[in-house]
Amino acid sequence: MSERKVLTKYYPPDFDPSKITRARRPRGTTPPGPKVQTVRLMAPFSMKCTACGEYIYKGRKFNARKETTDEKYYSISIFRFYIRCTRCSGEITFKTDPKNMDYTCERGAKRNFEIWRQGGEGEDKETDEERLDRLEREEGEKNAMEELEAKVHSAKEDMAVADALDEVRTRNARNERWAGAKEVGDVVKEQIDEERRRLEMEDEELARRAFMTETGEKVRRIGEGDGEDGDGAEGGVAKTAGELMPPPPVPTFKRAVKKKKDLGAALGIKKKPALV
Repeated sequence: MSERKVLTKYYPPDFDPSKITRARRPRGTTPPGPKVQTVRLMAPFSMKCTACGEYIYKGRKFNARKETTDEKYYSISIFRFYIRCTRCSGEITFKTDPKNMDYTCERGAKRNFEIWRQGGEGEDKETDEERLDRLEREEGEKNAMEELEAKVHSAKEDMAVADALDEVRTRNARNERWAGAKEVGDVVKEQIDEERRRLEMEDEELARRAFMTETGEKVRRIGEGDGEDGDGAEGGVAKTAGELMPPPPVPTFKRAVKKKKDLGAALGIKKKPALV
């Protein structure tokens, strides 16, 4: 512990304290040169280190030095940031771009290609005339697309109208056919009813002729006559049937009592007779 608490310091033989000057500046003033401060930030875009080829993805955190430059976009200050590569510790510099609301890589790395930034900066950056030409071309394409959409819409409307007309015509033709079929059906039904009545009348006429004699008298049935032969025959038949088949017994609703079985005799048990 004694080595850490040094009371005397070494001064070389050629030490001249008069050469040491202390810079004093008034209070409230800033040191000359750009203002630099250490900040914690994330990489605003994906980049590739030009020294070692290391890829640095967007969102990686760094302890960077923030420098306020003299450049301005209107009244917006432009800041420059210094970071180091995670592999070779090479210095990478980029600054803000308020005009395009983005960042610009200055040195030490190359920004990766991004499709949405195509034509935004560098050699591919378009001029005002090219931008106007592009806008006019897009406007013309837009008008052409609107005309095409209008034509397609009108064609769809025409097709819908034609389909509706065809449906109305089909419905009218079907109604006409149904009306004609109904009339024809009524006529056919009347013809069928007439034919049925005619056949019924012919059947009645044939039945009437079949039950009449040559003299025109109506033939009576056997049961309708008063002859003795018929009554004797019927009486003889009834008598014979009565002798052969006796009358059925009269049903009774009296409950029949079943005799109980003597199970003791089967088991070898003898019941003693009663003394009284």
